[in-house]
Amino acid sequence: MKVFSSRIEWDLRPNRLTQLLAQKRAEGRTITDLTESNPTNIGLQYPAAEILESLQTVESMRYEPNPRGLLSAREAVAGTYETRPDPERILLTASTSEAYSFLFKLLMNPGDEVLVPRPSYPLFEFLAALESVRVVQYPLHYFEEWTIDTHALAAGITPRTRAIVLVNPNNPTGSYLKKTELEALVQICAEHRLALISDEVFADYAFDEDPRRVSSISGVDDVLTFSLSGLSKMCALPQMKLAWMVVNGPDELRNEANTRLELIADTFLSVGTPIQHALPKLLKFKDVIQDQIRARTRENLASLRRTGLRVLNVEGGWYGTVQVSRTRTEEEWVLFLLAEFDTLTQPGYFYDFDSEAFLVMSLLHERVSEEVVGAIKVSH
Repeated sequence: MKVFSSRIEWDLRPNRLTQLLAQKRAEGRTITDLTESNPTNIGLQYPAAEILESLQTVESMRYEPNPRGLLSAREAVAGTYETRPDPERILLTASTSEAYSFLFKLLMNPGDEVLVPRPSYPLFEFLAALESVRVVQYPLHYFEEWTIDTHALAAGITPRTRAIVLVNPNNPTGSYLKKTELEALVQICAEHRLALISDEVFADYAFDEDPRRVSSISGVDDVLTFSLSGLSKMCALPQMKLAWMVVNGPDELRNEANTRLELIADTFLSVGTPIQHALPKLLKFKDVIQDQIRARTRENLASLRRTGLRVLNVEGGWYGTVQVSRTRTEEEWVLFLLAEFDTLTQPGYFYDFDSEAFLVMSLLHERVSEEVVGAIKVSH
């Protein structure tokens, strides 16, 4: 008889990359980490005194268990959107991962399906498995820019499909949703009575302007929609553990969703009081922090492009993708660069790229060394 749930039947054995990385660190080697995604590790100048002071409020000593979150915090969130959503349509969570968990509970029964992009962040399969939900991928195609294959997406819908997930801009491709794509997705959702979930945590980090672009679906009310964001990326404060969703759609559906979400949130009451009181002040610092990140990522992207490597077009976010020779597999490339140059990268298959060979590199911290660039070029 099994002791543990089949929802967590994951292979937990260390792979070749984690073994080599552990060996390098045990040897005391300095690793150039081109996978860095933690903004608190990259030397940003935070207004630390003001941030800490915002958490020291007398009001935080009183527990006010509002399942939607304190009104003052939800009003502050509403102020970050051009659409200025009604605070009653906003619900606070401890993280966007928790927001997904709430939405899967809201929309799906065990065995139901959710459509997610490919390539994209690999967390979806884990989040869905924990809710006994099945992930079905729809493709993004690259023709000098990334586009959603809405025809393939529609073909993937079954009687058990309940929602479509967008990541806008997508991680790691950095591609934004376009207006024509949104129109097609809204039509598909309306036809099949599906919800549209948009993860917009990187929305503030565009590299340039594009009139075709949709930065948020928070104003879409033709179908049931959920716009997700949070402090982790907006203010580069992942340790503060606060995120939110904006619920929109036709009145009856939206009101029913809000009522049921409130019941789900009331079961957990996971959002801390101090961070909710601090939120209005923390959001005032977002421009200071974002300006530093945008300067860093733009500079590192320009530097990566100047190397002469084939860098795929990226519109926003914190990552760049380099196409490398297929003389090695992606796994072999990552192991080679770590073994020979103490440089850590991510293989494209981590994100379910359709073909090889791609390396994903963070634009937050380290630049690619000339030695690594030379090694990649030699293999072409």
